[in-house]
Amino acid sequence: MAKIGVEHSLTDVQEALKARGHEIIPLRGENDAKGCDCCVITGQDANVMGIQNAMTAGPVIEASGLTAEEICQKVEEKLR
Repeated sequence: MAKIGVEHSLTDVQEALKARGHEIIPLRGENDAKGCDCCVITGQDANVMGIQNAMTAGPVIEASGLTAEEICQKVEEKLR
């Protein structure tokens, strides 16, 4: 399945995506996003990590206000 970068504080999202068969890459800095098919961030520091500065060619999903299930659905939509 896809390599999904997920901010380290989003443990529920990491578990939900892992259960769907995705490889999870913990995002601790901008270089962690390289090679990811999609990234999920909290939105609190949306550009502080630099992920939205084209560190990844894949989509960046902001998790703010969404459940883990909703985030999984968004990830899978973006990867189609």
